[in-house]
Amino acid sequence: MSLTKQQKLGGIFAASAYSLWGIAPIYFKQIDTIAAAEILVHRIVWSFLLLLIIVLALKQSRRVIQVLRQPKQLSILVLCSVLLGANWGLFIWAVNSKHMLDASLGYYINPLLNVLLGMVFLAEKLRKLQWLAVALAALGVVIQLITFGSLPWIALCLAGSFAVYGLIRKKLAVDAITGLFIESLLLLPLALFYWWQFADSYAVNMFNNPWQLNGWLMAASIVTTVPLLCFIAGAQRLQLSTMGFFQYIGPSLMFIFGVWLYQEPLVIERLYTFGLIWFALLLYSVDAWQQSRQRKQLRKQQSQ
Repeated sequence: MSLTKQQKLGGIFAASAYSLWGIAPIYFKQIDTIAAAEILVHRIVWSFLLLLIIVLALKQSRRVIQVLRQPKQLSILVLCSVLLGANWGLFIWAVNSKHMLDASLGYYINPLLNVLLGMVFLAEKLRKLQWLAVALAALGVVIQLITFGSLPWIALCLAGSFAVYGLIRKKLAVDAITGLFIESLLLLPLALFYWWQFADSYAVNMFNNPWQLNGWLMAASIVTTVPLLCFIAGAQRLQLSTMGFFQYIGPSLMFIFGVWLYQEPLVIERLYTFGLIWFALLLYSVDAWQQSRQRKQLRKQQSQ
């Protein structure tokens, strides 16, 4: 397959991944009568089973065993699993508790927080536009603090947990599927224990549920793994800078659903916060585009 076709296919996969992440709240809204913690249990259990099938189908069991035999990598994956489980749980709770706009704001902030963490922990130097973008995002948070008297903690926790998770996984030499499978494996005992001891909704006993409800609950595995597989396929065919331009699809869809489909209130003061962060992301994208263009020109000159 030619490079152009590979890039087009990569774009389709990337757009699919971020679009699926963006419409995930609609799925969680379908089962919002069940507690967020219990939905999280189903997300962990059924994702583990689906990932187990994928690992066996792709013959990656040796990779899994290799990681399980390395205490240092395993201990880091324990931390990753805690961050991922917390992120999943908070996201489900936010969506089903009418805080979809906060979730959207969190994933808008995420790329800017990634840049900041790269500077602090990876010794990456921020360029002028990146500094300005981070400053504008911080100003947006301060405005919400002043106008509402509280931090947008849901957005910050979602952005922070996912950014720290991404930073750790970037430093860890474990591929995405193997890593996610082990993370779900580590969360599985806690999920099963909660299901056995604490879950008390009307749907806790799946043998008593209608098949439609069980189908919705088991679909949590698809909601979790399919976007990830699309993301991996896209990342294999596109540069990371190109992938970055697709990442605003998810929070934009959440914003649209939150305002127009689920009628969450969007007061003018909150719109100021969103506006500043949108402008910050515009500057961030312009900077990424400029850097990508400069790298292409440099490679072209070197090849001549």
